[in-house]
Amino acid sequence: MKTNRRNFFQTLGAGAAGIGLTSFALPSVAADQSRPDMDDQQLFIGDDIAVAETQYGKVKGFILRGITQFRGIPYGDNTAGPNRFMPPRPPKAWDGILPAVWWGNTAPQLMDNRYANAYSSFVDHWNYDDVSEDCLKLNIWTPAIDQKRRPVLVWLHGGGYTNGNGIEQDGYDGENLSRKGDVVFVSINHRLGPIGFSDLSGVGGSKYADSGNVGALDMVAALKWVKDNIANFGGDPSNVTIMGQSGGGAKVCTLMAMPAAKGLFHKAVPLSGSTIKAMDQAYSRKLGEYILNEAGLTPSEIDKLQEMPWKDYILLANKAAQKAAAEMGTAGMRGGFAPVADGVHITKEQFFNEPDGLSSNVPMLICTTFHEWGMARTMPEMELITREKAIEMLKERAGMGSGLGDKAEAVYDAYAKVFNQAKPIEIMTLVSSNRKGVIDTANAKAKQKAPVYLAWFGWEPPLFNNRMRAFHCLDICFWFANTDLMLTHTGGGKRPRALAEKMSGALLQFMRTGNPNNGGLPEWKRYTPEKGETMVLNDRPELKNDPDRQARLLL
Repeated sequence: MKTNRRNFFQTLGAGAAGIGLTSFALPSVAADQSRPDMDDQQLFIGDDIAVAETQYGKVKGFILRGITQFRGIPYGDNTAGPNRFMPPRPPKAWDGILPAVWWGNTAPQLMDNRYANAYSSFVDHWNYDDVSEDCLKLNIWTPAIDQKRRPVLVWLHGGGYTNGNGIEQDGYDGENLSRKGDVVFVSINHRLGPIGFSDLSGVGGSKYADSGNVGALDMVAALKWVKDNIANFGGDPSNVTIMGQSGGGAKVCTLMAMPAAKGLFHKAVPLSGSTIKAMDQAYSRKLGEYILNEAGLTPSEIDKLQEMPWKDYILLANKAAQKAAAEMGTAGMRGGFAPVADGVHITKEQFFNEPDGLSSNVPMLICTTFHEWGMARTMPEMELITREKAIEMLKERAGMGSGLGDKAEAVYDAYAKVFNQAKPIEIMTLVSSNRKGVIDTANAKAKQKAPVYLAWFGWEPPLFNNRMRAFHCLDICFWFANTDLMLTHTGGGKRPRALAEKMSGALLQFMRTGNPNNGGLPEWKRYTPEKGETMVLNDRPELKNDPDRQARLLL
């Protein structure tokens, strides 16, 4: 079975989604001018403050630094017991006013040793609270509860379909972007891992026909909730952007290949996780057989899987996935638990394969980082490796895939020619973090009507003796104007803030119009396979034509 992405980053010392300092105080903003006696007050909460309507009942949040927040609003029912492996059901209506002032439960996932690595805990600063199957909750940041129709961003967290939540790192906070752009920011939790993506359709009959995709169907349900309710929070349901990073970026692409999600969003932004296919159903169904065998159950007893404690089920399913991988190879994604190409909820074909197909009218902005698979943050000895050692390591492993074998030397030298000032550790990381996958996505999407804009993030923080580099997840806080909140990623200050001002401005323009220009970055031309137009994001952003093409083509 493939190594879990989060564990991979902790092992090699790379930055992963989940970073921040919650004690950092954001700059003050002017308080409600109708309350002159409270002009220094930052937080407002009370009986008649921040109350909004939803289809299911009223919710009450609070106002912090001029931005109204709601936390943990249910968009679906509890998924435990008979609802496990089933499509999401609407939440039960409630009487009175529901307090929406604290985060909803994190989806079931293994939390053991989550904070075991001291440096990762310092940098990554995971934000987790209670974990349960009652996890279909969302959070909202909005400038005001009024009749104004603001652009809406829906954030899909990372974690490779296995880990994470909507507020996993402080960089996911929507306050600054909401304030800067006068937009509504939404983040969601949904089912993950074996609870969200166990395909039991081959062993459980029609009752379990949807089980392999219930985590993806949760995301559709959240988008439907946004369509039906976000106007009550000052948002425009006809102008919704979906955005995610790492596994969240793959979720963005998957939603674009789901017929049920058509029309629920209008722009798409995958970061460091674009994809053009879902899991093969032959593999996922075979894994369902392994799960049933591991549980010692017959098909007629399959309902007992709904009765197991969620942690017991995850451990059992993971064990089954290990056996499946050992006996069938690694055809599965994310250890076997990811969206399934069932031909009903998700297309069996390659995503974006038809010029006028699903999501053809949805503009896309894609970004990756230079050093996704960085590995030297806590290993200073890696800075001293030679060209020969780097090539030897590339022969054995490149990124999360297999090694390059005999091609390693030629690939290394090709990247060294393009990046002629880079050290061996940097060349090796650039190769391991190559853009082949994102270029495949951009090329596929570019065949459709709506434009594609491609970025490559290379800004490096002055932390850990400059060994962090442009690591996986670093760009998130720049897009959301949170570089002074994510101090353990950026160090804070004017330098990262200057780039964040431009990047967040471009994102806001993209949300409004489907075009990132006039937000602060240089002219950003739409991507074409012929030229490979790429906005290189650094202290001095610059548009370049496919800067690593010749080296990448050797992979």
